[in-house]
Amino acid sequence: MIANGLSDNEAFSRLRLIRSQNIGPITFRQLLGRFGSAIKAIEALPELASRGKGRTISLADPKKIEVEIDKSHSMGAQMIFLGSDDYPALLSQMESAPACLIACGNKELLHKPMVAIVGARNASAAACRFARTLSYELKEKGFTIVSGLARGIDTAVHMGAGGGGTAAVIAGGINIAYPPENAELQNNLADKDIVITEETYDTKPIARHFPNRNRIIAGLSMGTVVVEAAPNSGSLITARLSGELGREVMAIPGSPLDPRSRGCNQLIRNGANLVQSADDIAELLTSFTGHVSDDKWRSLNEIQQDWTIDSNIEPNEDERDDIISLLGMTFVSVDELVRQSSLSTANVQMILLELELAGRLERAAGAKVKIIN
Repeated sequence: MIANGLSDNEAFSRLRLIRSQNIGPITFRQLLGRFGSAIKAIEALPELASRGKGRTISLADPKKIEVEIDKSHSMGAQMIFLGSDDYPALLSQMESAPACLIACGNKELLHKPMVAIVGARNASAAACRFARTLSYELKEKGFTIVSGLARGIDTAVHMGAGGGGTAAVIAGGINIAYPPENAELQNNLADKDIVITEETYDTKPIARHFPNRNRIIAGLSMGTVVVEAAPNSGSLITARLSGELGREVMAIPGSPLDPRSRGCNQLIRNGANLVQSADDIAELLTSFTGHVSDDKWRSLNEIQQDWTIDSNIEPNEDERDDIISLLGMTFVSVDELVRQSSLSTANVQMILLELELAGRLERAAGAKVKIIN
């Protein structure tokens, strides 16, 4: 069995679908919403792409999917698909939620209340010690502590909460240890905690993978705590994403004389919560009854309703031409396309789907799109 709750054929097809050309997380959801299954979506892809009048779509090689599944299973990894009961509830609410998570370890940790702790790779010894203590105390309060297994603060966080209380989100394949000196730590986390990624087996982490990893860290968590961060660092990207998702943004204040504290102090100046202890963080994330707040959680049925595209929607050529004429080389919101075209949202989404499958559309955060050619 590839995944709980899905037939082997459907799970295989879902993995093949997300590994195919021009199919990202948003397109994946829309295809499932339109066709009801990955099996049917794959059958329809060539025709849909042809309507976009671009490149012929290239489907992932089934043999490569088989190899990925076999290699992942050989090291005890599981595949958790968006829409399944095993998928983390908060993460599933993101527009760009990964279609499939590859996970090694204890999946139950993904269903506890989660808080992210991130920070500088070149962190001070004092900050690392503080982060290690903070993560341990939050683990003892029943939280899963999420971080990115990088040098510095991330490493301290995982060490503090290790042994049943932390989730490490990595930017490469499930079998790739990065940084190399954390190989033993990653193996330990995969044994007693959990390590997750959206990248394929054997994928080496490169620069463009790290923002994708950061969005998963933010998406999993009820809030993000930043411990030492320079301005414009990856940690601040995670904090920004957390804020955009409506989650809590928290920062540890630091000396204005230390450049590593400027990012945190900037966050606080811009409205982030100043926190100094595990109690401060827990108070922000719990209700007056002392239980973890659940107002941000939605049922799986509510989430799946967001995916649906009416199966009867079939845009005509005039409607396609109208949308293409409104698209340019700069990003525009999908809502703006709906307003200016006077077409239904479902019609616009279907046309954009066709263009993306044909390699003619690029998507950006905030439901924005632009034409490529």
